[in-house]
Amino acid sequence: MYDFNDKPDLNITPLVDIMLVLLAILMVTAPVVEFEESINLPTGSRSQQTQDVQKIDIIITKERVVTLNKNKVEIKNFPDSFLQFSSGKDQNTPIYIRADKTLQYDDIIFVLKSVKEAGFFKVALVTDG
Repeated sequence: MYDFNDKPDLNITPLVDIMLVLLAILMVTAPVVEFEESINLPTGSRSQQTQDVQKIDIIITKERVVTLNKNKVEIKNFPDSFLQFSSGKDQNTPIYIRADKTLQYDDIIFVLKSVKEAGFFKVALVTDG
């Protein structure tokens, strides 16, 4: 028979375990978070994102400044800078191009053409999808 004067025990051990795991995850991921310049990406279809260790990120801002793996370059100087940057790199390295949606089509194609002429053919345009 149940005695109504007995109070139930609250076991907080699972809660503490979960909180410690979340704290450990936060401590590991916090130094990895990088500041990125905000750009408005166009929307596109949702697809699986692949995580490759070796990749080249190209970001084009609405001011037509190209960031090539954290190095800022004017868009008119991009072909020469990219050739110099990519010398000695594997031609199968994936390249991700992020461009502001307010840019003209010619600017994006200029960068894409420069990358293709350098011999890279694994190029993806990243959208906000």
